[in-house]
Amino acid sequence: MAQPAWEDPVLLPVDTAPVPEYGSGSLADLLPTLVAGQGVPGFTAAMPELTPADRNCVFLIDGLGWEQIKAHPDEAPFLHSLLPTSRGGTGRPLTAGFPATTATSLASVGTGLPPGEHGLSGYTTRNPETGELMNQLRWKPWTPPKVWQPYPTVFQLADAAGVRTAQVSAPTFEQTPLTKVALSGGSFLGRLAGEERMDVAAERLAAGDRSLVYTYYSEVDGKGHRFGVDSDAWRGQLMYVDGLARRLAEQLPPRSALYITADHGMIDIPFDEQSRIDFDEDWELRAGVALLGGEGRARHVYAVPGAEADVLTVWREVLGEQFWVASRDEAIEAGWFGPRIDERVRGRIGDVVAAAHDDVVITASVNEPHESAMVGMHGSMTPVEQLVPLLEVRT
Repeated sequence: MAQPAWEDPVLLPVDTAPVPEYGSGSLADLLPTLVAGQGVPGFTAAMPELTPADRNCVFLIDGLGWEQIKAHPDEAPFLHSLLPTSRGGTGRPLTAGFPATTATSLASVGTGLPPGEHGLSGYTTRNPETGELMNQLRWKPWTPPKVWQPYPTVFQLADAAGVRTAQVSAPTFEQTPLTKVALSGGSFLGRLAGEERMDVAAERLAAGDRSLVYTYYSEVDGKGHRFGVDSDAWRGQLMYVDGLARRLAEQLPPRSALYITADHGMIDIPFDEQSRIDFDEDWELRAGVALLGGEGRARHVYAVPGAEADVLTVWREVLGEQFWVASRDEAIEAGWFGPRIDERVRGRIGDVVAAAHDDVVITASVNEPHESAMVGMHGSMTPVEQLVPLLEVRT
């Protein structure tokens, strides 16, 4: 709630943001823990609460956060019944990582590294080499993938160590740069129907004495963005994916562990001026800004050279009661992007980073018309966006 005009605003301190559990309970810690239990060299179990299995399957449901499963026992009876199994039977969620967005999270899953190392540090970030905004989900403008993200994936390292490795997803994802830098290694099996993906994932899991299979479903996220997580369309997708998860669980071969997780949660944002602050119509926020990156609830702000301090001051004054607003150095020091930052990644992070605390977004109606029209949003460090399940079924 805004303060009365005669009182100084109460700004959110940077160090009060709930930093993801990098190194012990984030998405980046999942695959290293699983392959360490399969004897792949060079990995240690960051989450010792997970019991090793010879055959591991990860089913990632885009956009289905912990809070959404908790809130919908009727639409997702199977997933809801598994909540006590999460994170090795502790009944606790994982944290996605910052920002809580698909490209960043999938790279964290696949590389086993936090954003500050793999470098996909937002929906859009500045390429320091060109000065342009780089969309890391759609990979536009084209950027050499192995330059942008040079580390091998966990799948590649597991495959080289003799683990039977496969990804089962939509055929359209097979050749995308994001898949190449984040999820490649072993076999890619493209299947259109969700039911077929579950069946093939179970088959590939059984194909090796040691196996690692990843499968993915996107439309929970798609319906959430378009219609919101309070819509019938979204609930219909939740019911459908609950059936997919049950279908896969019922086909697990012996000595298997199935882990059902997500890349982020989601929150619906009202369509009013208080909840949607339009950067393209706000002269104060635009002053001194060369590029606006990120997304509505996790903004990277790139200042005109020499204007960095002024932009930080203005953004704090205007938004600091509703957003955690940090300089690049403050966000790095606070660990928002992980405990380490590769030098090639530092310049991709905004001069100012703004992460939403309240139910509010910074839209850009002119430059981001599609994103600005979305109902469901994500990206920040609030529990509804950041917490994701790690539901477990074992045989």
